[in-house]
This record gives sequence, C-alpha cells and structure tokens, in this order.
Amino acid sequence: MRKRKLSLRAVQKLTCKKRDAWWTVLLVDPVATRVLIRIARFGFITPNGVTWGALFVGLGSAGFFLRGDTQSLIIGAALYHVSFILDCIDGKLARLKGNGTVFGGWLDYVFDRIRVLFCALALMGGQYLRTDSAWYLIAALVVVFLDMLRYVDALQIYKMRMSMRTKIEKLKDARHAAEAAQTAETPAEEPKVVFMEDLLRENPGVEAEILKQQADNVVDLHAQFRDRFPWYTRLRQAMLRSRVRPHLISGIEFQMFIFIIGPLVGQILWTTAVSAVLLGLFELVIMYKFWLSTRDFTRVVEELAPEPVVAGGSVADHLHAGRHRRAGLDQTSVGGIPVDQRFPAPEPHEDPGFQPYPEPRYDAGFLYGGHDGSAPAQTGYAGAAPILHAPVAHTDGRWPGAEEHLR
Repeated sequence: MRKRKLSLRAVQKLTCKKRDAWWTVLLVDPVATRVLIRIARFGFITPNGVTWGALFVGLGSAGFFLRGDTQSLIIGAALYHVSFILDCIDGKLARLKGNGTVFGGWLDYVFDRIRVLFCALALMGGQYLRTDSAWYLIAALVVVFLDMLRYVDALQIYKMRMSMRTKIEKLKDARHAAEAAQTAETPAEEPKVVFMEDLLRENPGVEAEILKQQADNVVDLHAQFRDRFPWYTRLRQAMLRSRVRPHLISGIEFQMFIFIIGPLVGQILWTTAVSAVLLGLFELVIMYKFWLSTRDFTRVVEELAPEPVVAGGSVADHLHAGRHRRAGLDQTSVGGIPVDQRFPAPEPHEDPGFQPYPEPRYDAGFLYGGHDGSAPAQTGYAGAAPILHAPVAHTDGRWPGAEEHLR
C-alpha cells in the first residue's frame, strides 16, 4: 500500500512555533520541516534518537573547532548548524507524532548545554593553541557563563511568572467565595482568569485595550511596560506576522554568531565580544521588563486582597516585643483572624525549598548521665553529646524556671 505524502503547509502549521528566534524562522524551519517530512515515515526514528544525533554531530563540530585551521573551522561551523537543525527536528517530530515525553524535554535541554560547553572550549582552545593568546581562554569563560546565565535566568523568570499567576488565581477565587458568603448565596462559577500576555500571543494583531474589552476577568501584568514603551507594541505586532519574536539576540542567536558566523568570517574574538554585549543588553531589558511586571503584580494583589497584611513596608504589629503580654489579647489571633491563616507559610509552588521551623518544646531538658524525673533516663555513648529526653506536657505552657529568663 502506497503511503500518503504529508502536506508541507500542514506540517509547518503543526510543528513550527507561533513565535521563534529569527535565525530559526529564516534559516532552520524551512530546512527542518522538509527533512521532517522525509524521516517521519520511518517508525524507528524517535525524537530522543534525533536528540542523540544532534549531540554527536555537535561533538563532531567541536572536534573540528579544536583543530583550529581555516578549513576545519568552516567544517565545524557547518556541522554546528546541522546539529542545531537536528535539535529543532526532535521537538517538531514529537509534536507531529504526539510521542514527546518529559524525559525527552530534559534530555534536549541538557544536551544543548553540553554541546555549547564542548564547542566553546574546543573553538577557543584551538585558537589559543594556534596563537597562544589568553584572550581566547577568557572568551571561552564568557561564552559558557553567558549561555548559562541566559537559560538559568529564563527558567527562573518563568518560574516566578507561574508563581504570580497562581497567586492571582487563588486571590480571585478567595474573593469570589467571600463575596458569595456575604450575600448568603451559592457561589456561581467564576470566569477563568485570563492573562493579557496569553491573549496577545494568540491574537498578535489586536490591541491590548480591545482584547481587554472583549474578554472577561483579564489580568494585565505588562501594563506598565506598554505604557512606557508604546512603540514596542507596534514593533512586536509587525514582527509576529512573520513569527519572529522581538527578542532579537537570544541564546540561539548568541550561539549561532559565535559558532557559525565567527568561524566563517575568521573573526572569532570580535564576533564573541559583539554577541556578548548585545546578549547582555537584551538580558538587562528582559530583567527590567520583569521588574515592571512584578510592580503590576503587586498592584493587582493589593486590589484583590481584602486588606494589606503589612502596610507601607512596616513590620506587622503582632510581632513587636511585649504585645503578647497585653491584657485581653488573644495570642492565637490578630484582628480576630487566626495568625496561621492571616500569615500563612509559603505555598510549595511559591518557595519549593521552604521548610518551617519545628515547634518549640518548652518542656524539654537535657540529660547529662542522669535524669530530672520527668522522663525515663536515656543512655548513650560515654562522652557523647547531651541527649534530649522525651518531652512531657506542662499545663502552664512554660518550661521550668521560665520566669527567671523573662526580659
């Protein structure tokens, strides 16, 4: 039975990202989609297999870079571009066949970093061996550091954006439930929170104000940036018509200029220096944009929160010394609201590494070879550190001799 031919237009629409780096849109996607149509018919070719192939080709590129002569640099640059094309094909193949995995995404990310590391060391090391110039060693460190900074910063900003979104969604739900409780009515299903950046991504040619009017429950975390730079919206819309994202010097262009353009033109140091400066400037713009986004986030939270927990950057009143001894104050609440509810611990998505301090045990004592009668004696190795005995509840909530330590 003859296999049907895949439609190039359909494959491009399914596998190509709506926004991508200009190098990928202009120099990679036209080749990658056509290669994808040829290899998609073979069932033994998997996305992970293509990822491994991209790594081996990239390591071959590093081998030619290490030789350092002009011909080897040209071959190494060509192999690096082939490696990057394969690196794009693995994701497209996963989207085309629907067989992508979480492990495959991790593998692709790790292999990208390995390829950049080996190619940077080989390219700059080969030139150092030929010229004995220490500037190439410095350039190698700069390339590896900036590549690491770019991707670590991108992941951290993405994590923070997801945390802000989750916080806003929770506050929206809590406010909706509180309003329903005040009216003693069964809360109706609230419209899902929609973020302006998602609307603009799906509708690149539509103004933000029009989208805000057409959609309900819209949250805009980039309002300040658009207000300060209105020309950016027009530039973004013009570029997105060609699927090119406004971030013109990203990690992809940074790698391509250093590992392809530099070796081809024979100006490795100058190409690395210019690429590093441009990448650094664009990273500063991204950080500035994220800072403005956090200010929008603070504004939205203040609008949704029933009352500010700590106003004006001051310390909460219940934390001041002596307050717990004031007559008539409920030590377990602030303003009638339990402390653990008004000042909750961070959620797991907000601070994955947070571990609350253990509750203090005021009745615990130390055994130094004997016991005080409140618990059975415990034994340990001779000369070992003091052993904390099992706690025993006390009705007054204090430890023995507590009055002597009050200040």
